[in-house]
Amino acid sequence: MSLLADLWLSRKSLAGFVIVGAAWSSYFAQMPVIKAAIGASDGVYGAVMLLASLGALAAMWLAPLAHRLAGRWALPLGAMLMCLGMLGAGLSAEIIAFGVAMTLASVGAGVTDVLANVRVSEIEARSGRHLMNLNHAMFSFTYAGCALSTGIMREADWSPAQVFTVLVGLAVVSGWIMLEARTRDLPEEDTSPDAPLPHLLVWGVGALVLVAFLTEAASEGWSALHLERTLGGGPAEGALGPALLGLSMGIGRLSGHFLSDRLPTLPFITVASVVAAGGLLLVGAAPTLMMAYVGFALTGLGISVVAPLALALIGRIVPPKARLAAISRASALGYAAFFISPPLMGFTSELFGLRAGFWVVAALLMICIAVLVPVLAARITARRQTF
Repeated sequence: MSLLADLWLSRKSLAGFVIVGAAWSSYFAQMPVIKAAIGASDGVYGAVMLLASLGALAAMWLAPLAHRLAGRWALPLGAMLMCLGMLGAGLSAEIIAFGVAMTLASVGAGVTDVLANVRVSEIEARSGRHLMNLNHAMFSFTYAGCALSTGIMREADWSPAQVFTVLVGLAVVSGWIMLEARTRDLPEEDTSPDAPLPHLLVWGVGALVLVAFLTEAASEGWSALHLERTLGGGPAEGALGPALLGLSMGIGRLSGHFLSDRLPTLPFITVASVVAAGGLLLVGAAPTLMMAYVGFALTGLGISVVAPLALALIGRIVPPKARLAAISRASALGYAAFFISPPLMGFTSELFGLRAGFWVVAALLMICIAVLVPVLAARITARRQTF
């Protein structure tokens, strides 16, 4: 009953996480056919996607502006822009149109992601419940389910445009759920130059989010290649790596939802990070596929809760009027991991082998935790004594 109550309590933010998960999973499940339709080489396609991703970073930084301009409509409109952009990408027959469409989709996704996280944080502050892990768990489970559904649609010869049309319909439904009532006051935002934004805390939490996403991106993006090239697995055995990561992250976040009420946040983040780092070390050292699978599962279980816990933490410790700006900046810093991960893993693999790439990420994770957690604990204690 507690889980059902928490789902109902956070239904508006949950709708945002569900539509983001559905959008990106349906896109990536169709990436081969979309790439073939626009006739782009691997290099050109990667460059265009990198430029489009910059739109998401810019949108995360400017999410407070979207909130001021659109008010209660900002979250539904962000979700609709994301899905319409992906529909445009599915209809594109050349690279420029595709790039414009995916930039719009990335901007919409960035706004939706930040405002959904802010909405969860605001509900947590009002209700006293810990809901961030539950919302992120629904993203993970939606991602897995919609990827499978999209695969079934492709098997039935659905075109990308048809799949994305269904996605737009889902955006309309989720937008209606996300829309706040007219009588409901939205969170205030302090836009004055001396807004009470604790910058050191924001950057510290943003760094935690960054290293969490770096671990996630490195594991998801390179797991199949490691299983197939390093350990000699076949295509199906390689695909099991990302699948295990997604499933274990969903389970980890759902478990984190129940544990976050009982465990202090920073020790929880520390233990989870140690588990994730241990999983990466095991992946890098694995002599067999089965041992690598265990390592990826441990990595997913551990790293799954770090970013949600960190974002929930910043939402609780900053003044209510600074919450939107704080979460948007921490999120923007965290998403830089998706630009760092490919060159970091690529160059390390080129020089020392793919096993070393996972070890480097594990080392970075533990160094960041060792440095940041004591600093954040001291700053949080100081703020509580001040206020």
